[in-house]
Amino acid sequence: RKEKLKTKSDYTKEAQQAFNAYVRARDEGKTCISCTTLLHDNSVGGGYDAGHYRSVGSSPHLRFRLDNCFGQCKKCNRYLSGNVANMRVGIVWRYGQQHLDTVEADNDTKHYTVADLQRITKIFRKKLKKITKKGLQK
Repeated sequence: RKEKLKTKSDYTKEAQQAFNAYVRARDEGKTCISCTTLLHDNSVGGGYDAGHYRSVGSSPHLRFRLDNCFGQCKKCNRYLSGNVANMRVGIVWRYGQQHLDTVEADNDTKHYTVADLQRITKIFRKKLKKITKKGLQK
């Protein structure tokens, strides 16, 4: 019954939360993509964010692309507006110039349906569960 009252915006928020949680789990223990801060999750609300290279506002079609989103300390993501110049350097250093070129070249539009958003939420929740299980087994 509650599901019927949800708007597309609600589904987008759920999908974004699942996606961001997966990115944070994937990048835990690495350094911030923009600076050398070690990413660890020991504070209330998490110690770091999932920062998008091309922002969700300017490139909504890339909001769920893993090659556009990286673990980023809160200082860089929130207070330095993504620290994009240093993020660019970090992406090239960690993944290579081709990775960066691929993300920058993608200008296709994508309109997500409610079914797409539900599928994205399900996929990333499943991936998160899998990655956290691996972390517990270590």
